[in-house]
Amino acid sequence: MRIWYGSMTHPFLSEEWMTAARAIREKYADEVPEVATDIRINQVITDVPFGDGQVNCYLDSSSGSVVMELGELDEPDATITTDYETAQALFVDQDQAVAMQAFMGGKIKVQGDMMKMMAMQTAIPANEFTEKIATEIRQITA
Repeated sequence: MRIWYGSMTHPFLSEEWMTAARAIREKYADEVPEVATDIRINQVITDVPFGDGQVNCYLDSSSGSVVMELGELDEPDATITTDYETAQALFVDQDQAVAMQAFMGGKIKVQGDMMKMMAMQTAIPANEFTEKIATEIRQITA
């Protein structure tokens, strides 16, 4: 069950979710430490419960902050393909145990620079504001 804090919840990776998540990240942009590692990863999310069943999105830290948007990068370091449920556990719930189990079970497929993909886990610095962002993103996710 998701808790409502005066805002609506949206399906993970929908246009509405991306707009709300972007606003949350922008609200804390000046409080979050810079990301020192350039990581550019395309993500192909399958079994999506809306649209045509697939969402393409990307993660890019080359600007010094983490940018997650719909679409795809022309020259990614890697491309990750996984199902919707696993992607939500990774990016919203930030459940590293699920990530490892999914990878070992073949639910996460990686093409490209595996080291860059693995660097993503430790390259993103954390502080009290990154935790606020994660909490608020969980609250907007249906």
